[in-house]
Amino acid sequence: MSKVLIPLIVLLLAAFMIYRTWTNSKAGEENLQKGQAFLQENAKKDGIITTESGLQYEVLHTSGNTEKPGPKSKVKVHYHGTLIDGTVFDSSVDRGTPISFGLNQVIKGWQEGLQYMSESDKYRLYIPSTLGYGKNGSGPIPPSAVLIFDVELIEIQ
Repeated sequence: MSKVLIPLIVLLLAAFMIYRTWTNSKAGEENLQKGQAFLQENAKKDGIITTESGLQYEVLHTSGNTEKPGPKSKVKVHYHGTLIDGTVFDSSVDRGTPISFGLNQVIKGWQEGLQYMSESDKYRLYIPSTLGYGKNGSGPIPPSAVLIFDVELIEIQ
C-alpha cells in the first residue's frame, strides 16, 4: 500500500467512528426524552407500581405463592420484550423455549423485577434505560431505550 493510502484509510475510519458516536448520541437523547415521557404517563395508570430505582411493573397474574428469588437465584422464565413503540426485539415465547439464568447475570431491571415475583406469576416490567442497556444500547436495542417485558416466572431453580 502506498504511503498516502494508509493515512487516508485511518482518517476515513476515524471520521466514521466520530459520525457513529454523534448519531448514537443524538438517537440516545431522543430516546431518553421519549422514554421519560412514556414512564411519566405510564406511572399514572391504575395498577402500575413504581419502585425507588424507577422500575415500573404491573401484576398480570399472581399465583399466591410466597417464595421469591434472591439476587443470586437461578430462575427459569418465559418473556416477550418490546420497545415503547411496540417493536419486538426478543421473545422466548415466540421461540417456544423458556430460558434459565442467574439473576446476577442480567440487566438491573430484571434483577430487581424478578425478585418481586413468585413462581407462576406474570408481570409486565417497564425498564428505564438506566436499568437496561443504557446510552449505548445493545444489538437490536437502541441507545437509551425503555424496555417492556412480559415475564412469567416458571421456576426458581
